[in-house]
Amino acid sequence: MLANGTYSRLGSASMPGIRPGLGDGLPGKVRRRDRRKLRVAHFTSLSGSAGIWGPPSVNSAVLAASEINKRGGILGREIELVVHDAGKAPEDLTRAAEDLVASEDADIVVGSHMSAARVSLRQIFKGRLPYVYTPIYEGGERTPGVLAIGETPPRQARPAIAWLAERRRARSWYLIGSDYVWPWLSHRAVKRYIAEAGGRVVGEDFVPVGEHDHGPYLERIRAIQPDVVFISLIGLDGIVFNRSFGEQGLGSRILRLANCVDETVLLGIGADNTANLFAASGYFASVCTGPGETFRDAYRKAFGALAPLAGSTAQSNYEGLYFLEAVARRAGTLDLCALSAAAEGAVYSGGRGPLGMLRRNVEMPIYFAEAEGFDFRLRETF
Repeated sequence: MLANGTYSRLGSASMPGIRPGLGDGLPGKVRRRDRRKLRVAHFTSLSGSAGIWGPPSVNSAVLAASEINKRGGILGREIELVVHDAGKAPEDLTRAAEDLVASEDADIVVGSHMSAARVSLRQIFKGRLPYVYTPIYEGGERTPGVLAIGETPPRQARPAIAWLAERRRARSWYLIGSDYVWPWLSHRAVKRYIAEAGGRVVGEDFVPVGEHDHGPYLERIRAIQPDVVFISLIGLDGIVFNRSFGEQGLGSRILRLANCVDETVLLGIGADNTANLFAASGYFASVCTGPGETFRDAYRKAFGALAPLAGSTAQSNYEGLYFLEAVARRAGTLDLCALSAAAEGAVYSGGRGPLGMLRRNVEMPIYFAEAEGFDFRLRETF
């Protein structure tokens, strides 16, 4: 297992050129870098509410690094990953990022973590290090050098809301999300999409991150009886809420549209608590596509059949390095400004297949699916 700040040239027979961590074993300490190699600071949540995605996210990044290194690396430089826990307290995360910049101990940053962490980190890396941000987010990222490749509300939430309005005659909506920037801004857009679909919002609550007493919110839902509960609770918080929702019998009569639920979250919710739970995403491990199968087969071969499942959030870490490879090849350099310019129109391929960036957003198919036990059944592709 990788520790925070561990030098991670993880290696096995299936991943030549990547070896076990060789630092001194202390958090934040890594082996003196080889400037001929490309050091990637991988900021991913290993703790906190989003920490449930940590192990498969690290695995996915290691897999991509191994595959790219076998082909000669990025612009001829072998990738080295150094993993940092983005789930730490804000002040500790900021200090780690500042130390990274001061020591010139990274060439690139790849981030898979909450938007609250991104808002802090981008101020430190701005103008200094290219920063690829991989998961679903609220959209609108325009910070120079920050390249976001995840799903955004117009592509993800809008068609899903329209589908439920048309196919399930959903009219009244209750919104609940974690109390930070991603749900705040996503809900602003969601309210517009609900109105477009002829619906109305009958309630909204934001829950402190890490708060697992959802009794007051479930009582409010029971009293309001909305057609749909739109959920933007992050990671473990979403698991606890949805589990309680199902255990209290609300799932049998109220639809749920979850903003960030993948198979990892379904495992936590439990098969008996996923009735009438829908999700929209650019990737589901349960949805069979050629590129998805290729990624899943490579992942199982590298880490074994019992490795933690790589759902949407984890897979985005794999795509993050492939996106970086494509943009660097197009730019012919790792210069921050050149990379940012080359990102527009760049095409890359990962677990979701060929994708391209247009106007700072990645164009992608969105899969709309309904939970069935621990898997998803595809209902529509947008």
